[in-house]
Amino acid sequence: MLLVGSFLCIMPGTAVFAQDGAGIDTGITAWMLTSTALVLLMIPGLAMFYGGLVRSKNVLGTMMHSFTAMGIMTVLWVICGYAMCFGPNVLWGWFGWNSEYLLLRGLDEAIMEEGIPEYVFSMFQGKFAIITPAIIAGAFAERVRFKSYCVFIAAWGLLVYNPLCHWVWAEDGYLFNMGADGAIDFAGGTVVHISAGVSGLVAVLYLGARRGFPKSNMPPSNLTMTMIGGGLLWVGWFGFNAGSSVSSGLSTAQALAATQVAAAAGGLAWMIIEGWHQGKATALGFVSGILAGLVAITPAAGVVTPAGALVLGVAATALCYLAILLKNKLGYDDSLDAFGIHGVGGIVGAVLLTFFIRDSWMADAAEAAGGSWTIWQQFGVQVAAVLIAIVYAGVLTYILVVIIEKTMGFRSTPEKEMQGLDIAYHGEHGYGMLNPN
Repeated sequence: MLLVGSFLCIMPGTAVFAQDGAGIDTGITAWMLTSTALVLLMIPGLAMFYGGLVRSKNVLGTMMHSFTAMGIMTVLWVICGYAMCFGPNVLWGWFGWNSEYLLLRGLDEAIMEEGIPEYVFSMFQGKFAIITPAIIAGAFAERVRFKSYCVFIAAWGLLVYNPLCHWVWAEDGYLFNMGADGAIDFAGGTVVHISAGVSGLVAVLYLGARRGFPKSNMPPSNLTMTMIGGGLLWVGWFGFNAGSSVSSGLSTAQALAATQVAAAAGGLAWMIIEGWHQGKATALGFVSGILAGLVAITPAAGVVTPAGALVLGVAATALCYLAILLKNKLGYDDSLDAFGIHGVGGIVGAVLLTFFIRDSWMADAAEAAGGSWTIWQQFGVQVAAVLIAIVYAGVLTYILVVIIEKTMGFRSTPEKEMQGLDIAYHGEHGYGMLNPN
């Protein structure tokens, strides 16, 4: 495989074959420590983004979905998640397994070939495992039981996220080895955004809409908080994408530049489209466009030029806007547009990146193929990877949602839904003005 150096797709294979005796590169290590912190910043950013969009009686409950994922997914990651994602193939490649990675006990003195402690790589990757199920929560916001949500994300992480992560980023993964040079997913378009968006859509189609939707008015509680959350996501995304180079050099700069360009293009495109279509450019629309651009560039950040990032940001915004209009026509209740932005934006980025790949990457792919490798061949690989992710995440999510709903109940009771998640499941109010005491 040639996805190394400037075209590294979060080089998972080096985690599997880490070398204890390698020297530490303090520059790369410092950047990866910074990137790890930036990705973690995205979780409270997502909590604020989502929390401001729901009604005031559900602010804390919605934010708890993101914050709780930080605890649950981190513990699972340490116990077995890293072993399942980056260990060698087991069970015909369904996931990986390395007993030395259980509780990270084999990482204590391990230094990776890139010159960073493997602990840093593990913690960096663990943040991706946190934010992915937290994104799903935006789809069924304001209507699920907190305990059931905790069980769901734990099971989803083990059975959906970990296998997909292994297929895409482990050196012996199916999608990593598909075609001449693998399915391109630089920082998680397939693993994170498509899987989360599709899973959220499946969950809401099964669980049904919020009580009163769409007839009742359900205004956002705090768009100011949503804007701040969107800004934190933008900042954190530099660690998400540029950190995925697992280096501190040219590929890092390429990914960082592409991220900035796509986000800006997405925000401006949404503002223009919305202004033309509705006569006004809203703050929520602008920040939604930023997010659409960021999602689309995630799989492509390391392989496209700034011009390609510009096109991806605009294309993703236009199609995400159309997806939300279609949602309103069809009437399904994806509360915070987890599928409309993350699912659709991830698909757009993963597929359309093919037409903006750097010539040097295509040359390396052709060499790996032993002669020639065309854009259309890579396009086929990208489409296949997207379809595999959609089907796998969708089917497994449906099974998990049905089991949880039938055994312990996933959907909140009508009484508690009307009362609000904050007081019903947490005994608190998000805003003091609502507290009678």
